[in-house]
Amino acid sequence: MRNRGGFTLVEIMIVIAIVIVLITFGVPNILRSRVIANEAAAVGNLKALNNALQMYHINNEFFPAGLEDLANSTPPYIEPTLASGTKQGYEYVYNLAESDHFTVNANPTNTGLLKGKYFYMDESGSIHYNPSAVAGPEDEIFK
Repeated sequence: MRNRGGFTLVEIMIVIAIVIVLITFGVPNILRSRVIANEAAAVGNLKALNNALQMYHINNEFFPAGLEDLANSTPPYIEPTLASGTKQGYEYVYNLAESDHFTVNANPTNTGLLKGKYFYMDESGSIHYNPSAVAGPEDEIFK
């Protein structure tokens, strides 16, 4: 009788079952971490936009017509990627309501499991959020 080295079918099946269980628990956590990171980046980008918009207003006595004006200024107030309106899973929608009043919405571009919160900010710098729809001034303030 020869003794062959190797694994039995049962041993291989047990290893596959363990790997499947680990993947089942790990993948949702990784996806959620990505959503949380995108949300944190969106809040950071909104704060950067607020600072840039306020500095622009101080220097020019009015808010810019669009985000592109912030990137095309000398020196630029924000990077061109953010001025394009889309960055790190969020679309930034800037609206100049009056020469001294603006709003910015940060809406997630992903859907399903990778969809994050919706954010809103105006010239006051307060950031509001809504978990399921476009945010506005009546939504809860993000802390």
